[in-house]
Amino acid sequence: MGSAAVFTLDICDDPFCVGQRTVPCLTSRIRYTRRTFYATIAAIVKGRIAMLKGKTILLGVTGGIAAYKAAELTSLLVKAHACVHVIMTKNATQFINPITFETLTGNKCITDTFDRGFAFEVEHISLAKKADAAVIAPATANVLAKLAHGLADDMLTTTLLACDCPKLAAPAMNTRMYENPVTQDNLAALQRYGWRLIEPASGRLACGDSGKGKLADVTDIFEAILQETAFPHDLAGTRILVTAGPTQEAIDPVRYITNRSSGKMGYAIARMARLRGADVTLVAGQTALQDIPGVEMVKIRSAADLFREVTARAPQQDIVIKAAAVADYRPAAVAEEKLHKKDDDLSLTLERTEDTLQYLGDHKRPGQLLCGFAMETSDLEERAAMKLRKKNLDMICANNVKVEGAGFAGDTNVITILTGEKKVQLEKMTKEEAAGHILDELLLLRGQGDNA
Repeated sequence: MGSAAVFTLDICDDPFCVGQRTVPCLTSRIRYTRRTFYATIAAIVKGRIAMLKGKTILLGVTGGIAAYKAAELTSLLVKAHACVHVIMTKNATQFINPITFETLTGNKCITDTFDRGFAFEVEHISLAKKADAAVIAPATANVLAKLAHGLADDMLTTTLLACDCPKLAAPAMNTRMYENPVTQDNLAALQRYGWRLIEPASGRLACGDSGKGKLADVTDIFEAILQETAFPHDLAGTRILVTAGPTQEAIDPVRYITNRSSGKMGYAIARMARLRGADVTLVAGQTALQDIPGVEMVKIRSAADLFREVTARAPQQDIVIKAAAVADYRPAAVAEEKLHKKDDDLSLTLERTEDTLQYLGDHKRPGQLLCGFAMETSDLEERAAMKLRKKNLDMICANNVKVEGAGFAGDTNVITILTGEKKVQLEKMTKEEAAGHILDELLLLRGQGDNA
């Protein structure tokens, strides 16, 4: 330790800096030893920060009260290392100043088709060619109607008409405007033309009405952009079912038996699979994690619930990844009333729960891949290999809860991947990074099966 090299980072304290940094801006100067340097960086970026590095995002901002939220979206995109170009309609400038976006992105915010302060190029064509994705947030009824009918009378609609990249729109308007049949026809037309629509939320609107029409949550819009641009869609057309989180086995109406699973690993796998284009179903126990946009969410409590939901869906899946921490035993009888404390000891009779993984292994259809997880405290590889064979799995991911960085509830994991042919030892990394490696190995297995 005495000879450990020390790295010094000068981290910009400007929250709007868009320089070639590899970490988010912080307001301090930090020193790291070589041993903790990369782990600390990974903890800061949490696996997400550089997902859009090298990508150009065209953001259209139209004239609605939600225009101010586009600044938050811009910030998220910049923090993900995207190069962001913002085009505002004339009405949008009445709600938020273009200087805000220029400060956030470091690029000129375009508001005028005939702006003379430009480089010598046809600007709307130039931006359309550069864009890896184009998104309108918020998207007013007026602009959506123009785009649905090919009208191009300002810089935003002109540029979007020339874009051949993925295009997304997040509608935001009064409920009655949104539900008007004309607006619904325009939205349907945009979808036929390949636009991805990010459904508005429901709630109290700025006009005082309540209903559907609020701009979708900025993080949902950001996630949709990631899904379109962050990774090659090498899982497109693949149906993947993932399980995550703990089960709860009732003792009485108040108490239950559970475990310490946070669900983070399973959620990371589901999210990364969705970002790579898969059709994902996530069967999840009770966790504190938010739903993943674009993923079919199925919530369960008990091992019996999980068995029912998974076995009903498994035959249609190409890959099943069982990352949930399922109880092996449950109380044989559940008390109808709360069990009250007494002076003597309490004994519970437990019975086996349904073995979902074994059932899946026994009923696996040809061409389907089945991946299990093994959380151990000793004899990791031996126990995992035994489970691989017994459950008829194609792959198993094993980790030791006693290893630093591999326990419950953390953002990192240390995984050993076993198949019938090889072993892959992953170093400590974020769960999203580990999820990427797991999906890579499953793709390799799938390719071997296709070539068999």
